[in-house]
Amino acid sequence: MITSLQNPKVKDTVRLRDRNKRDRAGLFLIEGYRELLRAVDAGRTIEMLFTCEDLFLGTNEHSLIERATNSDTELYPCAENVFRKMSYRDRPDGLLAVAKQHHLSLQDLTFKNKNPFIVIAEAIEKPGNLGTILRSSDAAGVDALIVCDRCTDIHNPNVVRASVGTLFTVPIIEAESKETLQWLKQQGIKIAAATPEAKAVYTEVDMTGPVAIAVGTEQLGLSDLWMKEADIQVSIPMLGTADSLNVATATTLLLYETVRQRHA
Repeated sequence: MITSLQNPKVKDTVRLRDRNKRDRAGLFLIEGYRELLRAVDAGRTIEMLFTCEDLFLGTNEHSLIERATNSDTELYPCAENVFRKMSYRDRPDGLLAVAKQHHLSLQDLTFKNKNPFIVIAEAIEKPGNLGTILRSSDAAGVDALIVCDRCTDIHNPNVVRASVGTLFTVPIIEAESKETLQWLKQQGIKIAAATPEAKAVYTEVDMTGPVAIAVGTEQLGLSDLWMKEADIQVSIPMLGTADSLNVATATTLLLYETVRQRHA
């Protein structure tokens, strides 16, 4: 039982909130029952697991702990104040893991069928938006999410939290825009760029073939490079005073329109 806030393991874990510390260690944090469950289901190896039984919300935590640990996993029961020190949540549920980062390249991508369905997220700045895009991508059955010219670290704790663990269910790749554009063209995948200025409404565009839906930064949208190289530009009608939607909300609408067309 760890009872001291000065414990070196506690201090090292808190440091993993910092991107530079995460990248140097090649580690990241997974907090929460659903997040840890999806990581374990995806075969991620847990290096360390901190638990606090007083914070458990149900009765399934012990079986998950058994599944998440092996002979090499360091398991640390903690006093509640110690766990709360490491937690980055307002309401922690007593499970916090440290795992190795996992990186994929474009060359690692394989498709279940000949009609790939991809999301391109260019320079997304807010971890919560990237996590929500992952969650929607999982729900819509997207084959992969490609993060281009990243601003947000995919291993940011808030990405893990906002994705509700779908970081481990959707293949996610980090790549430069030029490399990604070349790869998409080689694969014969049409690029649909989302922009409020487009004349074509997203419901009127054919999304039934191989398609990559591209969305851009929260403030400025997609870069000129993506707008120029896109096969088609699509917009979402705005009937009020706001001129655009939150990028995660807009992505979700576009994904489910694609799902609707493919299942019509």
